[in-house]
Amino acid sequence: MSEWSFKLRLNQPLTPEQADAFDHCDAFADGAVSYTLGPQDAHQYPQHPGPAKLNELSCDIEAPTLLDAVAQVARSIRLVPGLRAVGVHHEDLVTLGEAAQRCGRSGQSLEQLSREQRGPGGFPGPESGPEGTAFYSWRKIAEFLRSIGDTVPDTPHDLVIANQALCLADELEGCDVSPGTLAALGLPTSWPGPG
Repeated sequence: MSEWSFKLRLNQPLTPEQADAFDHCDAFADGAVSYTLGPQDAHQYPQHPGPAKLNELSCDIEAPTLLDAVAQVARSIRLVPGLRAVGVHHEDLVTLGEAAQRCGRSGQSLEQLSREQRGPGGFPGPESGPEGTAFYSWRKIAEFLRSIGDTVPDTPHDLVIANQALCLADELEGCDVSPGTLAALGLPTSWPGPG
């Protein structure tokens, strides 16, 4: 099983009550999913997390596929009253291991390329890294790999599917769509009601 890293977008920032429910939910006890809680009186603080950061979860999930990992967290987040997943994305900064997972190469292969293909037009150098961890730009790595003949999508297919499914589920949330219409669209004939 692999560990998959991604950001899951939520329908809203967590309230203090939802954060408490999240913290006491067995599904999140392993610490693989984390959130940022904004201050209650944000206007009193000169610096606070931006709205996008407050509406997402940082996830590092073990699962057979990325799609399975996203589905696992999306299902579990519904255990917290009022919360649901509405989208998913990757961040640009990655470790070489995360980059290898995204492009289908082995970590050893990317490490070797990073050592042997350095320099102008070569493998991109690290962007930054707290506490000795080197982070690279996924966009730059993908461009380099394409330049040497690899077929590398900007966004992995599983992530595209997961994001579109979550967006559709969000649009259908609470809508009154007949089972016949859902079936005609190739969708399940029952859809989750309001979270």
